Amino acid sequence: MGKYILKRALLALGIIFAISLITFFVLNVIPGDVVAAMLGEFASKDAIDAARHQLGLDASLPVQYFRWLVGLLTGNLGTSYFQRKAVLTLILQAFQYTFVMAIAAYIVAIVFGLLLGVIAAVQHDTWIDRILMSLSIFGISAPSFWVAILLQIFVGLRLGWFPVSGVRSAVWWVLPAFSLGIRSAASIARVTRTSMLEVLKQDYIKTALAKGVSYPRVIIFHAFRNALIPIMTILGNDFGALLTGSMITENVFNIPGIGKLLIDAINRRDIPLVQGGVIYVATICVLVYFIVDVLYALVNPNIRLAKEVN
Repeated sequence: MGKYILKRALLALGIIFAISLITFFVLNVIPGDVVAAMLGEFASKDAIDAARHQLGLDASLPVQYFRWLVGLLTGNLGTSYFQRKAVLTLILQAFQYTFVMAIAAYIVAIVFGLLLGVIAAVQHDTWIDRILMSLSIFGISAPSFWVAILLQIFVGLRLGWFPVSGVRSAVWWVLPAFSLGIRSAASIARVTRTSMLEVLKQDYIKTALAKGVSYPRVIIFHAFRNALIPIMTILGNDFGALLTGSMITENVFNIPGIGKLLIDAINRRDIPLVQGGVIYVATICVLVYFIVDVLYALVNPNIRLAKEVN
């Protein structure tokens, strides 16, 4: 198990390094002079050159990348060109909002997705199954911004049940959580149903029922546990996506999270902030996939053994 985890950890670090390399050089070869944009069109050449030297932009790209990588390893992601604050500080401030929204949306996705998926599998080929799967198709197809706007109009403005913009207390997170969690819930429900149906066909399920084990116990402790592998994949992927911030949802509800921070940074061409944001997103995604891989090995030892042999 230790050898397997070490291999996955080294692979994760290699992926993050490759992403940092690609991100840095792509952002720094984009046409345009960010220093001139910062100082304005009336800035003199001497002022622009002095600012470039102060920011370290007069060095070659390999040297700039090495300096940035050293800073990255020590937790220094640089300073935002326009906000004049440490990039890490800005990301951590935005992460507080993104984390709360992600957890709230994830709870919605897990509760509704797993519950409806199991019900659809147990009620396979009945009107309940057909209705639930039709709703799941709608949930997957509906764009999150469209769902967010509908919830704002009908639930927030017309019914007046929940606030439609900003975050001040727990109740302000309800509409963002549902607008962001519905799509994930629909995906989880479909995968759960498919995985459960495959497991319910297995002989050991029939044997357990023949021995007199109650049907609810068979579903929960036998079928559901063995159906977890594909479900864990989508659970991990969705949580990683939620933690990286939803740009559209955060903008619709005016939530100052990671997504909104990155959109503002891209519009201003705030390169240090964009680079830091991309590394944050990459690290979160790679970390989530790493955890999912480890959980795979814990749930199904055959996966670990097969990969260690290879």
